[in-house]
Amino acid sequence: MTDTAAPGGKTEPGIKAIRLRHPWRNTFAVVLLLIVALFVADAAMRPAYDWPAVGKYLFDQRISQAAFVTLQLTVYSMIIAIILGVTLAIMRLSPNPVVNSIAWVYLWVFRGTPVYVQLVFWGLIGTIYQSIDIGLPFTDPWVSFPTRVALSAFILAIIGLALNEAAYMAEIVRAGLLSVDSGQEEAATALGMSWFQTMVRVIVPQSMRVIIPPAGNEVISMLKTTSLVTAIPFTLELYTRSRDIAAVTFETVPMLIVASIWYLFFTSILMVGQYFLEKRFARGIGDRRPDKKADDATASITGVTRVVGSGQPTVVLPRTDPHKGDR
Repeated sequence: MTDTAAPGGKTEPGIKAIRLRHPWRNTFAVVLLLIVALFVADAAMRPAYDWPAVGKYLFDQRISQAAFVTLQLTVYSMIIAIILGVTLAIMRLSPNPVVNSIAWVYLWVFRGTPVYVQLVFWGLIGTIYQSIDIGLPFTDPWVSFPTRVALSAFILAIIGLALNEAAYMAEIVRAGLLSVDSGQEEAATALGMSWFQTMVRVIVPQSMRVIIPPAGNEVISMLKTTSLVTAIPFTLELYTRSRDIAAVTFETVPMLIVASIWYLFFTSILMVGQYFLEKRFARGIGDRRPDKKADDATASITGVTRVVGSGQPTVVLPRTDPHKGDR
């Protein structure tokens, strides 16, 4: 307990803070730890998991190559999706009704149909369009390529994933751009900046703190969505490769654990990168601290003193000296 000095010179007892007790919260935490410990102990001894087989195939060359292919699918698809998503977001914000409507229809189609159905469609693209023709309409093509030769299953997987993801990235980017106050654009225009300079130097840097968190989630989601490219069919990614090995060795559960460990490894790296990106673009947000010296100086002049635990200042009226008359 601390004592504070009163205006008359007497000391008054201060406030003694007593920490609240939460017995049920601690009990619930102990119960959760017991459940986790029992699950781990049971999983370690259960024969179906076959941990020696997990260790055997975890760094198998076929699995590591499939993990690298999965990473390639994720990176290439997200690069295309981000570029196309930014373009669609700008089109959605365009005052031109034709441009706005085309972007809206794109989002309506690709967000309204399952990604697995879209991948099946891209797998049949060679049946629908037997060749890719380059030339003027209603004339003989200048160059013609067989679709099945020009577009491999790997390229079709990237196209299918990227076009679907672009619809979601467009809405994320649009929300980030709209989060920036319109006064920022007006100020940049008043300074003589062009539209491109305003977007690059003013709008986009401020919108990144809104864009990064959901965009990071979409990257992680894309990594896991690559397991659906078997619909094309493309069979060299991580999940399908582990499933093919399990079909031969009859060790389904261990191979699922192997694939899950690789997915967890990649997502952990992506989560760490997302954390540092969010931290970088959130600099200056919520970091301002009151200047104690300035507040004390103000309080000595105006008679305003800060109260601990209160959000508002308390106004202290100056005491009048009875020996001095009013001036």
